[in-house]
Parts: sequence; structure tokens; C-alpha cells
Amino acid sequence: MGRALPRPGSLHMSLRRRIAGGIALLAGAALLTSCATADAPAGSGDPADAPKITFLYSPYADYAPFFIAEEKGYFEDAGVDVELISKSGSSGETYQQVSTGGIVAGGATWGAGLFNATKAGASISVIASVSRVPDEGKNPAPLMASEKSGITDVAELKGKKIGVPGTGGFGVYSVYRALDTAGLTLDDVELVNLSPGDIPPALANGSIDASWTIEPISSAITAQGLGHEILDVSYQAGVELGALAFNSEYVDKYPEAVTAFTAAYLRAVQELEDGGWKDPADQAIIAEYTDLPVETLTEIGLTVQDPEGAIDWADVAEQEEFFRERKTLEFAGESGIKDIFRADILAAAVKQSQEAAAK
Repeated sequence: MGRALPRPGSLHMSLRRRIAGGIALLAGAALLTSCATADAPAGSGDPADAPKITFLYSPYADYAPFFIAEEKGYFEDAGVDVELISKSGSSGETYQQVSTGGIVAGGATWGAGLFNATKAGASISVIASVSRVPDEGKNPAPLMASEKSGITDVAELKGKKIGVPGTGGFGVYSVYRALDTAGLTLDDVELVNLSPGDIPPALANGSIDASWTIEPISSAITAQGLGHEILDVSYQAGVELGALAFNSEYVDKYPEAVTAFTAAYLRAVQELEDGGWKDPADQAIIAEYTDLPVETLTEIGLTVQDPEGAIDWADVAEQEEFFRERKTLEFAGESGIKDIFRADILAAAVKQSQEAAAK
């Protein structure tokens, strides 16, 4: 059984402690973590003896299992000391922080940054899948056309301006898959680099004709009459979105702690899978971390998580090939991404999470 929801106000206070200070907090964590991973002796085998696991996340519902595991005490039950740190930067920032030991772990999209870092021999280990696009239902990251554009079909995007959050991540890959349904390529459109927060005003003022979006921004765009979806989710159904990455030196020294952390995460994934998304206690936790009203949380499109953290490696390979063809990879040949996957850690974590759920 999980712990009860913290008393009113206590969750809010714990969140403020985690994210207060912004850059200063991240810098402090970097100093402490790098010292811990570089100087600490190998682990004793007890997760409780390992240095704190600092985890970098984005304040989106994709990371809901980590929020649940922290606030309901699953990390504590597993014997690991965890600090969740909110980020505002890109996936590339996450991989840089993790590889240098500035942060022990984080979640980020599969993209050019990860493939390049892998080939370069960065200190990164992939442990599990964090999220993927659902096979059906509401799209958590849809391509949306501006209401001003009059566009209702993908084929009409030829020659138009489309917003994407950079050229090396999931956003541009998602747009590529959408265009492909009409036989178009990225060369048939004009890509405009926009941060997620800049998308709504750009659609509103007509400076772009369409854009990749992400929840809850996409639902807000619809509610405000700024744009509309022109495809259902099928064009990117099942696509791998995010990976759980750890600093490799930390994994080598404290494999039991990494296993315990991952098991607690998977325990929370299973809880959400079993109806947690409709549980008021879980909803309150997720709403606090994402800064969304519960009513909004229950209406937006959600990514899905695998209770066993399984990774669709065929899909990951397709994404790597896409970035290779786009010439955003800094190497020839394969990245060797599967070589940094710690299948042994994941298998042990799945066993631990199942044992915890059975108690």
C-alpha cells in the first residue's frame, strides 16, 4: 500500500524546496553530485548507502510516475534518497548534465543529442523507456494548423511555415511523420524554430501556418480557438518519446541504487496503469508538479508508459536513421545506442517492482 497523500500544503512546500532557486539549485546539485560520483567509493550493495540521486525532469504529465514515486514514498520504500529537479532546458542539456555527473539521472527524448553523445563515449547509460505515443485516443503531441491558415489537410502544408522546437529532437521527427502521410518531406515546407511557449502566439498572429505542439499547450490552443488538429494519432502511434538515463559511473558504483530507483518508478507506472490517473490522490500530486488544474489534467492527451520499462528498439533505430538522413548526427555508421542499455538493471528492477506490488 502507498502512503497517504501529504497533508494540505505539505506537497506544495516540498515542491518549492525542489524547484526553488532555478539555476542556483541546479548548480549546487551539479557540484555535490559530481563530487559524489567522482570521489565516492564503490557501493556496499545497500541502496541506502549510495549518494543522493538527483533527477532532472520536465513539468509535464509524461513524468507523472516519478512524481507519484516521490510523493507517495516509493523511492523511500526502495531505500534511495531522491531529489527531483525541474528543468526548463532541452534534452541535450539533460544528457550533458548526466554525462558530466552534474546530475545523476534524467528523462529526455531520443534525439540527435543522445545518439551523438553515445557515439562520443559519454558517460550515459539508458535504463528504461519513460514514455511513448499511445496507439489510439488523443494525441499528446499533435501537429496543429492555425485557424487563420484555413488548412484542413496535410497536403495543404506544402510551401507553408511550420514551427518546430529545434532540428535535433522529437518535434521535428513528429512533423516528418505527419508530412509523410501526404507524401511530403521536410524539404517541402519552411521550418521555423520555436520554443513550446512561443507556439500559441505564433499561430494566433499568423507568423506560422502550423506547428508541432505538446500537451497541455495543444489543448489550450484548441480551447482558445487558435488552431486545430489535422490528423489523428495514427501517424506516430507507438513512437518512443523518452528514455531514463543515468550517469554511467554512478551505475557502475551503485547498481543496487539504480535498480531500486527504477523499481520504484515502475511501481508508480503500474499504479497509474491500474487506474491511478483517476485517483484523486494521484491526480493532486500530478497537478501540483505540472501546475495544471485537475480538470485540465483529465482532459489532455497523455503519453503512455510500459510497466516493465520496455524499449521498442526498432522504433529507436528508425529515429536514429531519420537524424542520420537529416545530417544532424556527428558521426558515420551506427551510434551503438543498444550497447549503453543496462538490460540487467531493468530486469532486476522489474522483478523488484512486481515483488513490491505483491506485498
